Amino acid sequence: MKLAILSCSPQCYSTRRLCEAAEQRGHKVKVLNTLKFAIDLEQGLPDLYYRQKRLSEYNAVLPRIGASITYFGTAVVRQFEQMDVFCANSSASIANSRDKLRSLQILSRHHIGIPQTTFVRDKKDVLPAIERVGGAPVVLKLIEGTQGIGVILANSINTAAGIVELLQSQKQSVLIQKFVKESKGRDIRAFVVGDRVVGAMRRVAQGQEFRSNVHRGGTTEPVILDELYTQTAVRAAQILGLRVAGVDLLEGNDGPQIMEVNSSPGLEGIEGCTQLDIAGAIIDYIAAQVNFPVIDIRQRLTVSSGYGVAEIHIPEGSEYVGKTIKDSGLREKDVVVLTLYRKNKVIPNPRAERELIAGDRLLCFGKLELMRDMTPTRIRRKRRPKVQDLPELPVAEEVYKESGSLDPISISVEKGGSDGDS
Repeated sequence: MKLAILSCSPQCYSTRRLCEAAEQRGHKVKVLNTLKFAIDLEQGLPDLYYRQKRLSEYNAVLPRIGASITYFGTAVVRQFEQMDVFCANSSASIANSRDKLRSLQILSRHHIGIPQTTFVRDKKDVLPAIERVGGAPVVLKLIEGTQGIGVILANSINTAAGIVELLQSQKQSVLIQKFVKESKGRDIRAFVVGDRVVGAMRRVAQGQEFRSNVHRGGTTEPVILDELYTQTAVRAAQILGLRVAGVDLLEGNDGPQIMEVNSSPGLEGIEGCTQLDIAGAIIDYIAAQVNFPVIDIRQRLTVSSGYGVAEIHIPEGSEYVGKTIKDSGLREKDVVVLTLYRKNKVIPNPRAERELIAGDRLLCFGKLELMRDMTPTRIRRKRRPKVQDLPELPVAEEVYKESGSLDPISISVEKGGSDGDS
């Protein structure tokens, strides 16, 4: 395939490793500076120019969009999407993950662990908000901070309130978040590619620092995640629409808590710690998916007048309980069931013989007028290449470490456990 990597930092480790991994596999790869694009819009002909010349054709794009250029960067990715070029991460998913408030809002609708969080603007709401998340100590976060920048631990209510007011006076948006004490300055970085975790490490803060970011001096150790942590990391990335993501989880008493989902995770720390070819896993995944360009499903399915997508809930006592999808009569009403959600299980393209039970949710496409009365009151097999050991290549050698200290640590969480160690 011919791959474009969107990056403003061609000399950084992550970009060079991705190029190295692609070339090792025989692909053509080029690093394109995101800020050097011009977006041309014409009826039926979306196009891109790069350095004043029309961009040649690419099979896939891997966005590495920095926080400082999110708006223009996502616009460039969106243009590639309109040109039917496969994008490893979509423009919408990058925008969702970059905004901490937006990402937590999206995750909060699903049954997935997140620290209790609140967002306020009125000065009078600050103290009640701090109390609602459990009181001091409390974590304060800027909505678009990265690498631990803009994350503050306030040990008293008055200190927290003063910091929030100060930041708000400087036009900064601040999240107030419960401090997960049992995490003890540690977190898990799970690297998700597609529908699996290809590598994970525990980051441990040093000294009095509570932030465990490697950029803050945190140390790392490889871990093997149990099923609960793996599913949580993969689901968080999928909910936000990310195919390549770094998912940061806290080890809480009640299980994993999603702290952040990063759409452009660095490779140096995870490859150096695990000694796994994470860059190669990303390239292999893109190569397997390149024939499936990103499309806005809801937009495409609603262009027909009167048709659209809706979620139908099957409550206790519903006429559909106990009936199969075939016998429900939905198809005769011009309603097609695309996906069935049963508790935490997702069943795509369910068989007509599947029996419906109370609590099921059906994602359907059909006539909106017919589905309106049924909607609830608002309340081809992918290739899975094995992840290989880090190869002996020039860029990869930069994170080679002495063997013997890299044995993965297996973690699991039992209900009522203290910190998730096993």
